[in-house]
Amino acid sequence: MQKLTSQQLQGEMSRLNEELKMRDQLIQQLSQELFRLVKGNTGIVPTPIVPEGYQSQMQSFKEQLNEVEQQVTFYQEQISERDVEIYNLRHSVQELTDRSQMLEQVVQELPEVYRQKFSERLAQVLEKVEMLQNENRQLHTELQSVNYRLAVRNRQASGLDLPAFGQANSGSSVEMPTLGNA
Repeated sequence: MQKLTSQQLQGEMSRLNEELKMRDQLIQQLSQELFRLVKGNTGIVPTPIVPEGYQSQMQSFKEQLNEVEQQVTFYQEQISERDVEIYNLRHSVQELTDRSQMLEQVVQELPEVYRQKFSERLAQVLEKVEMLQNENRQLHTELQSVNYRLAVRNRQASGLDLPAFGQANSGSSVEMPTLGNA
């Protein structure tokens, strides 16, 4: 089935309404003519004698009336189908509008969601960096301690006696250079 725009549907409905009005007028005229003919033949004669021109005209009117009734039924079915289609389209438009509004809200909330997720991940990264820095300081301290112990062991093993600062040696003292009153 071809989908029509609402403007096309309204145009089609207007055209159909005009045709229905015209048909209603024709039916009204036919019924008035039939009433006039029947009223005029209320005599005692059980079978009125109708001139042949009128009989053919009446038959023609009956055929036209049947055609009009068929067309009216057809147009009413089309109008009903279009009403259902319009209802379904309006329902679809409402669903799409609701979905569009929901998506718009989600899009508006995305920066905040991303900011929050980034903050959470950044906090984890900063915590890990701090932990690694602490571990690095500890390892550096341990490395200095090991280097110092190795230096002391090497000094004792090689027999080098380095001067001790801040201790009084028996008879010998090492003077430290000064920068004066700088």
